Amino acid sequence: MANTYRIFLIDDDRFLLDMYAVKFKAGGHDVTAFQGGKEGLEALRTLPPPDAVLLDVVMPEIGGFDVLDTVRKEKLIPQAKVIILSNQGQESDMKRAKDLGANGYIIKASAIPSEVYSETISIIEKPA
Repeated sequence: MANTYRIFLIDDDRFLLDMYAVKFKAGGHDVTAFQGGKEGLEALRTLPPPDAVLLDVVMPEIGGFDVLDTVRKEKLIPQAKVIILSNQGQESDMKRAKDLGANGYIIKASAIPSEVYSETISIIEKPA
């Protein structure tokens, strides 16, 4: 039996949230979707920590880099893997994500949901 993980999805795109939630739930994982950085940060401060957070970069109010920066500064989820899931594929964005402590970077446009799923699970299961 494969491990079951708690996964938080933070994105402002409802369609993508639903699509990825369905994919991870089909794999037997506990998935919670948050529409936007503000809602996501609130959840990270109040709910039991997830095993992984899939985080969009471009969102209204609070963007993904700001969420990641706050998560690291406040040590909200020290054990969780944070994976940037974005359409922003510039080298500078990838470097910034890494500098802020992201564990992975997936470009939405070049990954189908099953690839996002398998990449996320492999990042979670990779030894620290």
